[in-house]
Amino acid sequence: MAQETTSSKKTVDYCNLISPNNIKTDVYVKKAHEDNYRCRSAYKLIELDDRFHFLQPGRVVIDCGASPGSWTQVAVDRVLARKAGHQSGVVIAVDLLEIEDVYGATIFSRCDFTSASTQRRILSVLPATGADVIMSDMAPNASGNHTMSHEAILSLCESALDFGKAVLRPGGSFLCKLWDGYGTQDFMKTLEGISLKLGNVNLKQAERNQPRSIFMLRASKNQDEKFNKLIILNF
Repeated sequence: MAQETTSSKKTVDYCNLISPNNIKTDVYVKKAHEDNYRCRSAYKLIELDDRFHFLQPGRVVIDCGASPGSWTQVAVDRVLARKAGHQSGVVIAVDLLEIEDVYGATIFSRCDFTSASTQRRILSVLPATGADVIMSDMAPNASGNHTMSHEAILSLCESALDFGKAVLRPGGSFLCKLWDGYGTQDFMKTLEGISLKLGNVNLKQAERNQPRSIFMLRASKNQDEKFNKLIILNF
């Protein structure tokens, strides 16, 4: 459960209120209010981590496209948790939009992740040993054109992956979300070129009618090899 703040209460309304009855009919919107998460998307990340355990205490996480902050809240809850034999983790959150402060996280609001200046700022606070996890839920402003939006999301995922190649330590994990469309298969092949595809897993929690999306998690428990498995999660 996320630490309660006034700002989180306001943000969850903004993020999830599709219709006046949404808070009554969407169980995950209601649960987000109860658990003090800013957005229902927190439960997608929670389910992924419950299955694949990439948000471990002491790990260093970079959350790209973090606004309003629900993934950042989950990351803070999990990697900053004190555990015997582990140092406290680090969570860095970046977004072109405003991100309300999340206790325990380093926040870069109104920063373009794809710009060299923003990436230098991230590097300035990143431990010398690098990052353990890069998560990307980056998306452009809605254009009304699904094809153009998909291409923009794909470009953002590629940017996150390029940065990940430079900063992720051996055994690191890369998680991104994009729509199923033109170029998606090519992006998967790019990932497959540096990892092993294990198969498909369907997300069961926090689903909602929307354009078909794909979570791609590339992770490894082998500290001697980066990204030794690729898991495609469709919902």
